[in-house]
Amino acid sequence: MARVPAAVTVPTTALARRCRALGGRARRTPRVRPLAQELVQQPSPYARALGLTAVVLLGAWLGLLIVGNVRVPVGPMNTTMTLRPSVTGGTKINVSPLGALELDSHVAPVRLDVNVDQLDPVRAQALVDHPERLSGLQEEVARDVEHGTLDLAVRSCVAVVSGATSLGLAVYRRPRRALAAGGLALTLLAASGATAFATWNPDSVLEPKFSGLLSSAPSLVGNARSIVSEFDVYQKELARLVTNVTKLYDVTSTLPAYEPDPSTIRVLHVSDIHLNPAAWKIIASLVKQYDINVIVDSGDTMDHGTAAENGFLDPIADLGAPYVWVRGNHDSRVTQRYLEHLKNAHVLDDGRALTVAGLRFAGIGDPQFTPDRSVAPGGGAAEELAGARLASALRDQRAAGTPVDVAIAHEPSAARLTDGEVPLVLAGHLHHEQTEVMKYGTRLRVEGSTGGSGLRAIEGTYPDPIEASVLYLDRDTRRLQAWDEIRLGGLGLTTAEVSRHLPKENHPGALPFPSPTVPGASASRTPPTSRESPVPPTSPGPSTGPSRTAP
Repeated sequence: MARVPAAVTVPTTALARRCRALGGRARRTPRVRPLAQELVQQPSPYARALGLTAVVLLGAWLGLLIVGNVRVPVGPMNTTMTLRPSVTGGTKINVSPLGALELDSHVAPVRLDVNVDQLDPVRAQALVDHPERLSGLQEEVARDVEHGTLDLAVRSCVAVVSGATSLGLAVYRRPRRALAAGGLALTLLAASGATAFATWNPDSVLEPKFSGLLSSAPSLVGNARSIVSEFDVYQKELARLVTNVTKLYDVTSTLPAYEPDPSTIRVLHVSDIHLNPAAWKIIASLVKQYDINVIVDSGDTMDHGTAAENGFLDPIADLGAPYVWVRGNHDSRVTQRYLEHLKNAHVLDDGRALTVAGLRFAGIGDPQFTPDRSVAPGGGAAEELAGARLASALRDQRAAGTPVDVAIAHEPSAARLTDGEVPLVLAGHLHHEQTEVMKYGTRLRVEGSTGGSGLRAIEGTYPDPIEASVLYLDRDTRRLQAWDEIRLGGLGLTTAEVSRHLPKENHPGALPFPSPTVPGASASRTPPTSRESPVPPTSPGPSTGPSRTAP
């Protein structure tokens, strides 16, 4: 029997060991590789939470968009109520084709939209045939709004849950995840509702913002006297608004002329026209529409103040109301002398006071003339000195028994020096509107650019708006009762908005506002500190140095 060589046996044994080793690795590999793949593919908790949030928000929005609206008959009109996601909240009432009204009714991530779809001819004709039913229309409208709001709340809950659940099921394909999305959507809606309830402002109907054709009909919410005495409950006054809109549709579907309260003095405040010829037609239209008693221009009517520009001022003679004017930093002494001889114009400077349309005015021109760089501007010190001179003139008028009702300065930093010396001071220069009650009770009202910043209108991304205000002052007390901020689209735009505002002391149930107090006077007078505009006021300290910005 032949022997097997040793060389053959050794390789066989080594091959067996190698095979066993490879087999062991093969058995271990299936346990390690799937675990590593799972760790790599599994998303982080933050990514899952972000994805779920996106699904919830998108699904809830789609649900509200598709089924989250309620058709409600409100009096003689058919309306559609809808909840919409919003950053600022509030209520928007669309009165097609007349325009819209916006109310700052609440602060929450949802907005209530009320669309007036059409006037029901049968119910409207019943009101025409039986006018006595109008007396009970407000109560009927209030009940309709209440029922519609409840229905909208229920339907919105169903809409957001259905939308978020359906989208969650489509994305995750897991019922538990889909139900979690629906539950989270319902929680978010409930939280939004609670926030809206906590921030609910029933007085928001006192200060609506009009747009479209409705911007020419502030009488829909009453005149300066009635808005103080009649607006007390949001629901009641929303009903009153709907009642007035019903009458508006019923008559001609066109807007009635504005009928101002005869017991008020109506002041049109304009500023910073900057050689825009369109401003004169706008001012003339507002004078006629609002039956303006006096126009106040707080300066910068011109742009360079040259004699060649003086002809631009000629339309002032035909505006239909007295024109009270103070010099701005773009108006020269040449401009001022031309206006002094112009029919219908009343120039105020150096604290001079005069009575126009039943109001006592005093004003001072801007001490700086920035277009002409041959004269070095004096900066904030010059404005402070001008404001001090105006305040001194106001004290002299009060001592003489002829107290001033309205003071005027172009630069707000100068106007601030009159705090405590006059109830109301008007200014411009900033090219945007703002209102502030200063420390000692004087209300500072800064007007925007009635000329849309003139030649500067096209310098920015969007044209500057054209802004003016109608101020309503009581004829007996000569105190501000309300004001309308008018905002028109700038160059090439056709938008229009009117916002109604009330001083805080004129809100229903408010305590009388303290009179302006002289600084350092009796300590029993507590100076008010509230501000009535969300726009931050300018810095209380005047600017300094020759590099003063001249809008």
